[in-house]
Amino acid sequence: MMEFGQLPNARAAQALADYLKTRGIDCHISPAAEGVSLSVVKPQDLAAAKAEFDHFLRHPGDEKYLAASWETGSTETQFNYGSPGLALLSRFVTAAGPITLTVFALCILVYGAFNLGFADPTYALLSFFGASGTGQSAEVWRVFTPTLMHFSLMHISFNLLWWWYLGGKIETRIGSWPLMILLLVAGTLPNLIQYYVSGPNFGGLSGVVYAVAGYTFVMGIRKPSAGIYLPPSYMGFMLVWLILGFFDFLGLSMANGAHLGGLAVGLLQGLWDSRRR
Repeated sequence: MMEFGQLPNARAAQALADYLKTRGIDCHISPAAEGVSLSVVKPQDLAAAKAEFDHFLRHPGDEKYLAASWETGSTETQFNYGSPGLALLSRFVTAAGPITLTVFALCILVYGAFNLGFADPTYALLSFFGASGTGQSAEVWRVFTPTLMHFSLMHISFNLLWWWYLGGKIETRIGSWPLMILLLVAGTLPNLIQYYVSGPNFGGLSGVVYAVAGYTFVMGIRKPSAGIYLPPSYMGFMLVWLILGFFDFLGLSMANGAHLGGLAVGLLQGLWDSRRR
């Protein structure tokens, strides 16, 4: 048997296998280190299975997969999900990579310090130059570290959800290096823009979030074989949220300069990476 892909979810894999069966392709599912592995028996079916696997990654909700499960699926198929808590933790870890999880943990740690009585020293250490009356020009980390600071539960929840979802996709399907470039560039240049727009009092991962959103959107359109995709409706939501920030519609203080700068970084890197083989 020849493997043509892996999926983290057994039911999703079964839906794809049922559809391949309707096309006369014999597909087998077996446990893998991070979910399940899909393989074909006949060498002549490998190319067609790979093509359908790429389509499934971009459009997992396609009705043809559900219809195939009703048509050819077996009620005797058993899925062992184990403990729900462990399954959720496993899903969280396997859908991301070391960079995604490290930044996620650092943001949680900094937010915890803000809310456990260490707000002043934490802000003095991590804020942008001049925000707390401290910070020498040699403390170059201050160009990046505001990215790790969040000031409300909604703020950190919104940013970390998108970071885990999109950053995890980029890291697990393309690699850690493209995500590292996005993190470093979108975590510094947009901060400089925001400083010149409104001063040094800002923080949050939003600039990087807009970078990974723009990158995923461009790669999904220009290079579908990369296996990452952001639906236009999701991108539309991000753009509406960005526009609302300029009009202060929700009464929230948003780092609009960082948002625009991050989006530009993600779009440009997506255009560049989509040209590479």
